This record gives sequence, C-alpha cells and structure tokens, in this order.
Amino acid sequence: MNRKETTEFLSKLLIERLSGRGKYYASEVTLDCGGGKGKEKRVDFVQFVPKNQSTSGIEKGEFIFYEVKSCKADYNSGNGLTFEGERNYIVTTMETYKQIIKDKPWEVGVYVACPEDRDIVDEFENPTPLDDITVWWTLKIAMEAHPKDRQRSMSQLLFYMLRSGK
Repeated sequence: MNRKETTEFLSKLLIERLSGRGKYYASEVTLDCGGGKGKEKRVDFVQFVPKNQSTSGIEKGEFIFYEVKSCKADYNSGNGLTFEGERNYIVTTMETYKQIIKDKPWEVGVYVACPEDRDIVDEFENPTPLDDITVWWTLKIAMEAHPKDRQRSMSQLLFYMLRSGK
C-alpha cells in the first residue's frame, strides 16, 4: 500500500471504532480558524465521550484527539500532531509504531492496525502485511494514552467539531 492508501485504510478502521450509538466524532477538525496565518491547527479526528446523557454527564465529557500517521515520514512531516484532548492517540501501522515508539510524547497513546484474531505482542514481533486480504483488521491499543487537562473549553471544542461538518 502507498501512503495515501494506508492513511485511508487506517482512517476507515478508526471510523468503525468511533461510529455507533452514543458515539460522537468529527474528522478534519480545524482549531483556531481565522486566527491568522500559522495559527490554525488541524486534527484528523476528535471524539467526544459524555459520561452519560444527563446535563452533568455531558458537562463531564471527555475529548479524545486522534492523528492518523501512515509512515514515519508522515509522522515527522510537521503536519498534524495536534494533541489537545484529555487523551490523545496516534493511529498507525505496527511497522510505523516500531519506528516512532521512542520519538512520540510520553503521554500520547497509540492504536495500531492489527488482525482481529491476533495478539498485539505477536503482531509486534511479526507484523502482518497490510495488503493481506484474508485478514479482518481492527485497531488495538499498543500504548494507552495518559490523561491530561485540556486547555480549551467544551463549547469551543464542540463548536470546532460541528464546524468541521464531518
């Protein structure tokens, strides 16, 4: 798979994970739009997870940011890596994870594409080729994200998600 195909593959797996009843997400979310050249930031996916559907449950909701990175060059490109949620994840392939494991910020977690019936440790030791069409792929956590306090308000982030239209 080339870089574009890998990004589409990973994005599709993430959308499957983020979709469903009671799940709220947006893609290609721009932060600080209109703030001047160089001020805008874009994140591949933002998910909002309310504690429950009550007013206080919504107010206590959590924002999770996801950056999809198809290869080490994509990771190092300077595009993306917007980590402003309470939890933040890189979504990538096992090969790329092995290449960036020491470069990523310590609090950022990692989801990797992994065959559904395969243990993540086995996949780390012997990655399955992404073009293997006999495999049912899913995302698995290779490294859990460490929670952090967000700096933006809930209404601001929900507005950015709504504005993205996706």
